[in-house]
Amino acid sequence: MSPSAKITSITSSISYPFTSFIYFFGRSIVIPAYFSSIKVSGLENFPQEGPVVIAPTHRSRWDGIMVGYTFGRPVIGRDPRFMVTVNEMNGFQGWFIRQFGGFPIDPDQPSIAALRHGLDLLQAHEVLVIFPEGDVMRDRYVQYLKPGFARLAIQAQKKLKTGPAIKVVPVALDYGCEVPKQGCEIHVKIGCPLSATDYPGPTKKAAANLSSDLKVALNGLLEHATLNPEVTTSVSS
Repeated sequence: MSPSAKITSITSSISYPFTSFIYFFGRSIVIPAYFSSIKVSGLENFPQEGPVVIAPTHRSRWDGIMVGYTFGRPVIGRDPRFMVTVNEMNGFQGWFIRQFGGFPIDPDQPSIAALRHGLDLLQAHEVLVIFPEGDVMRDRYVQYLKPGFARLAIQAQKKLKTGPAIKVVPVALDYGCEVPKQGCEIHVKIGCPLSATDYPGPTKKAAANLSSDLKVALNGLLEHATLNPEVTTSVSS
């Protein structure tokens, strides 16, 4: 058994009232000061209840902050939990992520403990954020998705057996440039959720099909360089 596969205890929790303050501070001061325009479309696609996997593109270290801005408790009334790569859990950044219920995973060799904790969260009908590309990518379009996220969703669905389906929500974080810089625009584009119950059969095959459909959905969202103003909502503090 490889070191990353060892079973060690992994837990996560939300640190109140710290997170409440950070949501307010970030939404009202930090993010509006950095971006010249913040637009969100498709928020009506987000499931109101049940287990949810938010699956965003990963182009910048701003991505986690923008996911919190879009899907944090002030917006959806629930606390998204972040499954992030181990290299993002070091130092102050790692401490900060843990306050929001974040926990680490090695996308190349995911530990049993990390996968089990993710399964437990979905079985408890939590909202789980997983960046399926694994790490920051500079290509505009999605080239490859790590297989672990889809297997996790399929395995959790099989364990649930009854109750609401696990919904996988594609989210395109479109900065309009390769590397976000101060004064740029950000468009958060939320697609229609994929249901894990629509992928029956052996886990490996079902996960591959789910991953393929998510890639298509994410790239479809990214194809539109500008948002239709009739369906765009500017999120304010």
